Amino acid sequence: MSGSQRLRIVPSQFAVDHLPNTAFPEDDEWIALVRAPEGLTVIREAPAWAEGETWKGFYGVDAGSLNAPGTLLALIGPLAESSIPVFVASTFHADLVLVPAHRLEEASAVLRDAGHRLAD
Repeated sequence: MSGSQRLRIVPSQFAVDHLPNTAFPEDDEWIALVRAPEGLTVIREAPAWAEGETWKGFYGVDAGSLNAPGTLLALIGPLAESSIPVFVASTFHADLVLVPAHRLEEASAVLRDAGHRLAD
């Protein structure tokens, strides 16, 4: 597994939606899109008053390399061992690892215990 990573907590909260039979969302309020045979998955910022499950994100501070094996596993492995669900969107530079908003503090502690550093 890849070593310690420096992460920041993204200040926004997110919603993850599934839009069956849709090729593109009707608005441009999305952060990430994944098109699959069963429809479109959309990650968007959720307002503070949002109903339903919201997610908080950890994002790598240091630019990574697409050729560095185990980088994502080093983050999601400890979270999985603690039974914390994740949803991941990868960018060219880093991974956005989402956890349920109500488990953010627990996830932060798990990542710190695994040797990762959370930036202020």
